[in-house]
Amino acid sequence: MRYIDRIIESQIRESLIPNKVVVLLGPRRVGKTILIQQILEKVEEPYLLMSGEDITVLELLKRRSTQNYVNLLQGKRLLVIDEAQKVPDIGNILKLMIDQIKGLRILVTGSSAFDINNYTGEPLTGRKTTYNLFALSEQELDQVENIFEKKDNLHHRLVYGNYPELLQLDANTQKEEYLREILSSYLLKDILAFENIRNADKIFDLLRMIAFQIGGEVSIQELGNQLDMSKNTVDKYLDLLAKVYVLHKVSGFSKNLRKEVTKNSRWYFYDNGLRNAVIANLNPIGLRDDIGMLWENYIISERIKYQRYNKILVNNYFWRTYDQQEIDWVEERGGNLYGYEFKWNPKKHVKTPISWKKSYENADFEVITPDNYLEWVRKY
Repeated sequence: MRYIDRIIESQIRESLIPNKVVVLLGPRRVGKTILIQQILEKVEEPYLLMSGEDITVLELLKRRSTQNYVNLLQGKRLLVIDEAQKVPDIGNILKLMIDQIKGLRILVTGSSAFDINNYTGEPLTGRKTTYNLFALSEQELDQVENIFEKKDNLHHRLVYGNYPELLQLDANTQKEEYLREILSSYLLKDILAFENIRNADKIFDLLRMIAFQIGGEVSIQELGNQLDMSKNTVDKYLDLLAKVYVLHKVSGFSKNLRKEVTKNSRWYFYDNGLRNAVIANLNPIGLRDDIGMLWENYIISERIKYQRYNKILVNNYFWRTYDQQEIDWVEERGGNLYGYEFKWNPKKHVKTPISWKKSYENADFEVITPDNYLEWVRKY
């Protein structure tokens, strides 16, 4: 199977400048290591590639001295560290290298935002550029499918998601096994490896509850009551799930009007396949009663990919009032408001909510369906 070019590859290569660090973050199995290999194939100078999961590498980096790192590099001006979050004190190590070794360029990857950002945040202030890599986007998949194939494949992706390796698996049973493996091995490994998290069952119970509330407001207090956990523990677990790129949060939009609901947030999965694996339901969409959730989750994840890859300055929200008027997705960008409602059935007529029109006269409103989603997810 041919390699699918990733949108941010050229951006990363342009950001690899002397005495700067490029940080590539993203969930496991979305292709960070392969992307690095593609970048290195185009590099014309010698480089040093290391893995933070290699105990020998940890020992080599442990002695924090300029001379140690100069000896390690042996004159090379490009250093790449895969899974850099595994390296203790990685932020200060990178800072020392960048500050003391003239002309050095560094690229590091991490599968968890909290480790890389915690360990590189303050030490590398002003010295780093961060990129996010997600599962394959609709825009990237243009390379391997035409418009007619894309519409047929949409049904498939709503169930199995967009992990790159799924394209190499023909049988649905293989894809189901692959998603189960990601859920039980890689996800569990990332979550339990940090902050002394021991109760995996509670984490998965929480994920299942979120999976059934796609498109609805999530009450942290109610989740805690149902899971027999404190509100603070639920908050902590949700934060962890966001930092390993499983879930992302969307807050309610308000201009402080009394009737607008903003207390609770909505939570979405970054990938549909992972969401469906969590609830152990990988049935085709014709046999499902949650197609609305699948559509909303998928279309939002695709929109976020486009926003991040194209560095769009935007705030994302949902909007709802106490009298049950609501809009699925609101974007605040360029001084304007844009409201979007997501409907799987293109024939379903949707009117602009009255309160939205009255409160925000200049705001746009549009309904996104399978007929026009390809244009919308790429709207700048």
